[in-house]
Amino acid sequence: MASNDVSSPPPVTGLPTTVKLLVAGGFGVGKTTFIGAVSEIEPLTTEEIITEASVGIDSLEGVPGKTTTTVAFDFGRISLSSELILYLFGTPGQDRFWFMWDELSAGALGAVVLADTRRLEGCFGAVDFFESRDIRFVVAVNEFDGAFTYEPDEVRAALDLKPRVPVVLCDARERRSATAVLVHLIQHLLAATMTPGSPPAPG
Repeated sequence: MASNDVSSPPPVTGLPTTVKLLVAGGFGVGKTTFIGAVSEIEPLTTEEIITEASVGIDSLEGVPGKTTTTVAFDFGRISLSSELILYLFGTPGQDRFWFMWDELSAGALGAVVLADTRRLEGCFGAVDFFESRDIRFVVAVNEFDGAFTYEPDEVRAALDLKPRVPVVLCDARERRSATAVLVHLIQHLLAATMTPGSPPAPG
């Protein structure tokens, strides 16, 4: 499993003290796990038991052991430094709850799109959503046990991402690895704000 090293927290020039970020991706990709791993407070979750009512609606292909699903959003908080606090909102992964994404994205400065290489098509919707709303994001490949390992450039090509979009590997269960993803995202946002004359652009 991959575990990225966490560098020193980046300077916060150009960013507010508190930052709202989204954690998005397909059904069962690890969003709730990711937020739970990094949150310094007890994370708020809205997971419910998957029932027969979801049969034929929520596909469990690739995640046969999954028994719960997020029906609203997850929430957590992490302080990267005394000056930079991140508020994390995890989006629901099923198409039937996508009506909530517009409200959740209000005020968000950036996003993490979690990807599962066994079901890479599950994050296409999230990538399209953030690109269409000019919200910068990073793609974090959650390396599940037993899944084939792909290089970041292979994932970039498969998702047809712009060169500037960071692609990193992570283990959503490990605090250090998940925190490193957030550091990459903050650095990505800082690079965008510090580029003279650079207009806002998706990704």
